[in-house]
Amino acid sequence: MSNQFKAQIEAEWVLENHDGVAFKLGEVLNLLGAIESTGNITGAAKACSLSYRHAWGVLRQAEQQFQASLIETSRRQGTTLTQFAKRLLWANRRVHARLMPMLESMASELQEELSRLYATEPPRLRLHASHGFAVEGLMRLANDLSYLPLELRYRTAIEALNSLLRRECDIAGFQVPLGKYQSQALHHYSAWLRPDQHQLIFLSDRNTGLFVQHGNPKGVRGVEDLLRPDVRFVNRQIGSSTRHLLGLIIQDLNLDSNNIQGYDSTELTHMAVAAHVASDMADVGFGVETAACRCGLDFIPIARERYFFAVHKDILESELIKRFLALIRGDDYRGYMSQLIGYQAEGIGTVMGLDEAFGTEKLPAIS
Repeated sequence: MSNQFKAQIEAEWVLENHDGVAFKLGEVLNLLGAIESTGNITGAAKACSLSYRHAWGVLRQAEQQFQASLIETSRRQGTTLTQFAKRLLWANRRVHARLMPMLESMASELQEELSRLYATEPPRLRLHASHGFAVEGLMRLANDLSYLPLELRYRTAIEALNSLLRRECDIAGFQVPLGKYQSQALHHYSAWLRPDQHQLIFLSDRNTGLFVQHGNPKGVRGVEDLLRPDVRFVNRQIGSSTRHLLGLIIQDLNLDSNNIQGYDSTELTHMAVAAHVASDMADVGFGVETAACRCGLDFIPIARERYFFAVHKDILESELIKRFLALIRGDDYRGYMSQLIGYQAEGIGTVMGLDEAFGTEKLPAIS
């Protein structure tokens, strides 16, 4: 008997009023997002597979619960969201961006537990990597095609490489900046990357930089502007490679992070950082260009990074790794990657040694 289940864990807002009556927000939030995209209730109802009448009923019930208007309608502008509705929608996006990696990782763990109940369940490829758009798309495609049993754990690059070294995973994702910060990044990873044990699978290049509000109202030009007293910043969590890269840049510029307002305010994903800025809770964030684009923010490029998967040499010829390589080299995944703003996947799936990847740059000796 084989496991035919695909585990998913979903989160939903549920509000309870003073009378103890629960009000679920899932449907109304989906509808508000569709109204924002289409500019009218008719198009939004169709996008949400709802009748026009039901959509109106959902909106009116929500307005009664909140005691606040959610939409404004005019002949010239169609249907737009009120400021209350916009803030409600962005609050939901921030929560979703924070929870999604955790829920996906937990769903993968649950999938693994279910698989153990079936004696004939095939082995799974264990992938540990930080959350990002490329990895997110890879996981979804693997699940949709049912081609590669993939067990995902979202970890920081250091955690992923440590798991690889201890054989707790088969593949570990990490990124290295191009140019002047490459050497310091390699030193950061040197305790876990072993040229005699590991090979690298190239995934993509990606743009990393500053997120600012549309039109850049604060006139931010670079990392130096983070020290201005009128600029509020939101950072990635301690241990993330994105935060480490920013730390290298700050050190190189001889700046003091203690003078950056919000440096200790953190989010777990690039999308959560972008949503934080888009909802006006901060003026500037730092992350990959795709997140800025998806949240309607302007992007100031700072660095170019290469993303790799590290794998043990002795399993490169295994059936699961062959399937993994076929998946990321295939047309479906290439098509997905081509749509990610700021990513360049030329050479995707190339297998190389550490010396080949980093040229004459050598990993520091392990003491």
